[in-house]
Amino acid sequence: MDEPAKGTHQETIANTEAVRRLEPPARAAALSRMAPAELRTVFEQLEPALQEEVIAHLRDPQVHRLVEDLDPDDRVRLLEQLPKPVSQLLLARLSPHERRLTHKLLGFPEESAGRIMNPEYLPLAPEWSAAEALEHVRRQGRQVETVNVLPVLGEGRRLLGLMMLSDLVLADPAARVADLMVSSPPSVGPEADQEEVARLLQAADLLALPVLDDDGQILGLITVDDAMDVLQSEIEEDIARAGASEPLDRPYLSVSVFRLTRARFVWLLLLALAGALTVNVLNAFESVLDEVVTLSLFIPLLIGVGGNSGAQAATTIIRAMTRGDLEGRGPLPIVLRETRVGLLLGTAIAALAYFPVMLFFNQPLATTVGLALITICTGANLVGAGMPLIADRVGIDPAVVSAPVVTTLVDALGLLAYFLIARAVMGI
Repeated sequence: MDEPAKGTHQETIANTEAVRRLEPPARAAALSRMAPAELRTVFEQLEPALQEEVIAHLRDPQVHRLVEDLDPDDRVRLLEQLPKPVSQLLLARLSPHERRLTHKLLGFPEESAGRIMNPEYLPLAPEWSAAEALEHVRRQGRQVETVNVLPVLGEGRRLLGLMMLSDLVLADPAARVADLMVSSPPSVGPEADQEEVARLLQAADLLALPVLDDDGQILGLITVDDAMDVLQSEIEEDIARAGASEPLDRPYLSVSVFRLTRARFVWLLLLALAGALTVNVLNAFESVLDEVVTLSLFIPLLIGVGGNSGAQAATTIIRAMTRGDLEGRGPLPIVLRETRVGLLLGTAIAALAYFPVMLFFNQPLATTVGLALITICTGANLVGAGMPLIADRVGIDPAVVSAPVVTTLVDALGLLAYFLIARAVMGI
């Protein structure tokens, strides 16, 4: 009996991927031809942005059933994506029970634990035997999103512990739930940041995390699949911004050329404006270049090394921040650490460049290039490490000041340092 189920699951995954790659009208047409159960399964697996496009092309009865059948946390993510009049209309058409659960989640701040938790769970009593608890799971388990993790509740719905289904299945039928549960499990409040919660789930290797109010009463569970969705979304956003673009929130082939252009245009415009700094620096030192033309030969080398060094530092720091490696650390030691790395890198590259430049040109130019490489690499690492930390302190996503932004800034500062060093060393 397992093989057909496995085959059906694989077919559903294949259908979902095929639907993702279609244009909106074709996507809705493909879904409308599916059996109701298959339609619901595929629709649940689509990203909220694609769900929004789908319901715009389906008939009202189909839309109502699909939204009604979603888990409350998945429904909230969809409603956040929709225009307010549409979301209010869909809310009004929900059954009273589903509407109450949805309003409960919408009452919490955006991107908080309360928004991604599922308020439907299967509680156990501590005095039950393992056999009684299993029978309860068999009777009521289909009504909730997950039975892999079962909260054990005391008086006033206060959380006493968590019961793993695997432990319950393997336990002595006469054993008490209170003796089998995990006491004092990790928990979060409903207003905790969803990304931090997702990383806690990942770090603690948990299947679910309870969300508690100030009195220790359980509000819901955040399951590992919802946490991974949050992390995936954050990773995609960071990758997009690291490449100077806005996240698409949907598969590439389902995005129009106009939307792809819009996602990149603003970033390119800002970087072009920032690049004007480099033009101004070159213009200010035009007389220096006229006097020693050979200085211009090394500009691509210097800004390339500086930009790449700054981008490396920025990427390293953003990754460390994302992983939580810098928790509890002040910014100064981190910036000083990266500055020392830049000094060592610059010194190593300068040592390699010094003798070839001296051999083919002259000693003053070799000294100028060598000192410029040391200064630029050190400064680039300082900027690359400092900008994400400053952005985080003022509440800006560190990915916004990612590699392209750092590179553009380092180009201008590096050229300024190069020409100032040239004036001092070569007496121009």
